[in-house]
Amino acid sequence: MGHPYGFLDYEREKPCEVEPQQRIYSWNEFTLPLDEERMTQQGARCMDCGVPFCQIGQLSEMSIGCPLNNLIPEWNDLVYRKQWREALKRLHKTNNFPEFTGSVCPALCEGSCTLGYVDAAVTNKRMENAIVDKGFREGWIVPKPPAQRTGKKVAVVGSGPAGLACAAQLNQAGHQVTVYERADRIGGLLTYGIPNMKLDKKKVWRRVNMLIAEGIKFVTNTEIGKDIPADELERMFDAVVLCGGATRARELDVEGRALAGVYQAMDYLTDTTKSLLDSGLTDDNYISARDKDVIVIGGGDTGNDCVATAIRHGCRSVQQFEIMPRAGTSRLAGNPWPEYPRIHKVDYGQREAESLYGHDPRRYAISTKRFAGENGRVSDVHTIQVKWEPNEEGRMVPVEVPGSEQVHPAQLVLIATGFTGPEAVLIEQLDLEQDQRSNVQAEFGTHMTSREGVFAAGDMRRGQSLVAWAIKEGRQAAREVDRYLMGFTHLP
Repeated sequence: MGHPYGFLDYEREKPCEVEPQQRIYSWNEFTLPLDEERMTQQGARCMDCGVPFCQIGQLSEMSIGCPLNNLIPEWNDLVYRKQWREALKRLHKTNNFPEFTGSVCPALCEGSCTLGYVDAAVTNKRMENAIVDKGFREGWIVPKPPAQRTGKKVAVVGSGPAGLACAAQLNQAGHQVTVYERADRIGGLLTYGIPNMKLDKKKVWRRVNMLIAEGIKFVTNTEIGKDIPADELERMFDAVVLCGGATRARELDVEGRALAGVYQAMDYLTDTTKSLLDSGLTDDNYISARDKDVIVIGGGDTGNDCVATAIRHGCRSVQQFEIMPRAGTSRLAGNPWPEYPRIHKVDYGQREAESLYGHDPRRYAISTKRFAGENGRVSDVHTIQVKWEPNEEGRMVPVEVPGSEQVHPAQLVLIATGFTGPEAVLIEQLDLEQDQRSNVQAEFGTHMTSREGVFAAGDMRRGQSLVAWAIKEGRQAAREVDRYLMGFTHLP
C-alpha cells in the first residue's frame, strides 16, 4: 500500500462519457478514458482494508465482489506506483479478457468495496479498463503460443466468454483446441448479444486474432448437433466442453403474441449488430425502430440495451415496462454490505432516453395483458398495474390493481424477459442429465457432465449470468479438462 491516506486525499472521479445528446447518433463506445495521472490517484484510493471483499466472488450463497477473484488491491496499488506492466500481469493472472469485463461488467467488486461502505467506492472497473488498454497500446499484450503440445485434442462448443476462456486456458496447457460457433462470427453474446456502443467489436476481434496466433482453431457457421452430430464430435476429440449459453428465451404467453412487430429482444439486438458489422446498417437486414413507438418488456440489461438501440434507430418514443416495483435508493435490511447493492440505478440507455424525451423510460409494477393489432400487425399494448403481496405460503406475488388498465400505442414490441436455459438439441443427442432449471447438470468445480469426457461451463451450466462468471467457469472447466486428460494440472 503506497499511499495510506489516498482515500482521504482523493475523491472518486465520476465516469467520463460522451454526452447522451451526442452519442445517440453513433454506434461507437461512449466511455472516455482518464489520463494516467488521474488514474494513479484513483489507485491510491484503494485502502488496504485487510479483508478485500472486492475480490471474494461468493460467500456461502451470497454474491460478494468479483467472481473472477481479481487481485484488485494489488493492481490498484501498482498503478498508484506507476508500475503498469506489473499491474497488467496481476490482472491477467485471473482474467483472460479484462477488456471485456472492463466494458460490460456491472462492477460487483465496487458494490463490495470496503471504502464504499462509508464513501464512494474505488473505481475498480475503470482501473481494469485503463490497465488493459495501456497494455495493448504499449505492445505488452502479444500472442504466446505454448512451448510444446500434448497431442490431446479438445472441442469447445460455443465461442462466448466461457468458450473463449476455456479455449485460451486449454491451449496454454498445450492441447490442440478447436472452437465451434454456429454464427458467422466468433464471440457469442460478446459479438451479437451486446451492442457495439457498449462493447466495440474491434476489441473482440483483437483478442480472437491473438488466440488464433496462439494456435486455437475457430470454425464458424457450424452448429454442433445439426451440422455435426454430437457423438461424432466425441469420436473426433479426446474431450468436449459445452459452452453454448442459456439461449432459450423466456416467452410472454399473452393474447396477440403472434402479431407482426412483436419480437424477442435478442433477435432485435442480433439483427442490428449483424447489419451494422456487415454494411453499417445500409442493407436493411434488421428490425428497425425508426419512427415507431417502441415498448420494451423487461427491466434488465437486455431491456436497457434495446432502449439504447431503438433510440439510435430513430424511434418516435420508447417505454420500458418492469413488473417489479421500483427499487429504493438505499440498501434494505435483507441486502447488507458487502452484498451487491440492489438499489435503483439508471443505466446508459435510460439516461439517453431521459435526455431525449425528458423522463426515465421505465414504468414499474406493470403487467402486460395482451397485444392488439390491425391487419396482423401490433398497434397497442394493454397493461394493468400490479402490487406485490404475500400469498398463502408467504411468497410475494403480483396482484392486479382494479381500474388501472391502460392502452399504449406501439408498432414495435421487444420481449426482454430473460432466458430459461440452454437449447435442447445437444443435450438430447448426448443424453445429458439436467438440473431443475433445465441447465446441463455438471458439478461446480469439476464441470464433468453425466457423460464421460463431456464437460459444461458458463450459462449452459449455471443459467443466465454475467460475463465475469462465464470467464470464471470457462477457466475452471479448462483446469478440470486438463486434469482429466493428463492426470494432473498446472492451470490455475
